[in-house]
Amino acid sequence: MKKLSIFAVAIAALAFTACGGNKSTQPADEADSVKTFEQEQVEAKIKMELDSLAAEVGKLKQLPFIQTGENGIKLTEQEKQVKPEYLIAPSVAENATTLAEKYRMLSALSVDKGIAALYDMPTADYEAAIAKLVADINDPSFKDIEAATLYETGQKLYDAMNENGRINYFWQMAAGTLVEDIYAMSQNTDKFLTAFNDEAAANVTYRIVLLSDAVKRLAEYDSDFAPVAKAIEALEPLNAETVDQLKSQLAETKDKIAEARNALIK
Repeated sequence: MKKLSIFAVAIAALAFTACGGNKSTQPADEADSVKTFEQEQVEAKIKMELDSLAAEVGKLKQLPFIQTGENGIKLTEQEKQVKPEYLIAPSVAENATTLAEKYRMLSALSVDKGIAALYDMPTADYEAAIAKLVADINDPSFKDIEAATLYETGQKLYDAMNENGRINYFWQMAAGTLVEDIYAMSQNTDKFLTAFNDEAAANVTYRIVLLSDAVKRLAEYDSDFAPVAKAIEALEPLNAETVDQLKSQLAETKDKIAEARNALIK
């Protein structure tokens, strides 16, 4: 599994959801061991759709303000001049109280910390907030993973959380990452849509629709996932056949996407 360097500023975090293939192992804890066959099939469907979505994003054109080199990706100096104002303030992490909320907040802050670093913005507060969340969560799956770059460790994190009986929280994190990505994109529509052609717009949004449907089905088995399913509904109108349609749909749903993001990181 490799990082998606093409769409790095907002959508690169989809690498977090790109777990590669459809391997599945038996969860470690008793709670997961009693899952119904139907629930396991729904989770497999979500993973497949996340992998598929990330693969389509990986085909997008290089954005003009992204540069790649031996040391990874970076932004042009011109792009760095205008700092993003849509990033989550690290202090918001204090609002997360339940375990599910902490996992979602962790993934969202990891995404925004990466964006801030690309723009040469201070990241110390993000690192501190992320470290506190990791300590509060106390998940052994994070033992060998750099918490501030969780979104780059899709396969490794998936396997670890599966083995440690935390796979239900992996879906929480993946949802937080996806909504944060789409929110960032909605704040910079003209800029990011330069990576799309009509075929890409159709392929990416079609997979978002399939993913949304699978997420809603998972909520029938996992009550902690209900807020996620509700938030993901905001992405359902994104079902375009052309770039122009996608631009219009993002404009029309911008406020609802913002509400979904706020709901997931409260």
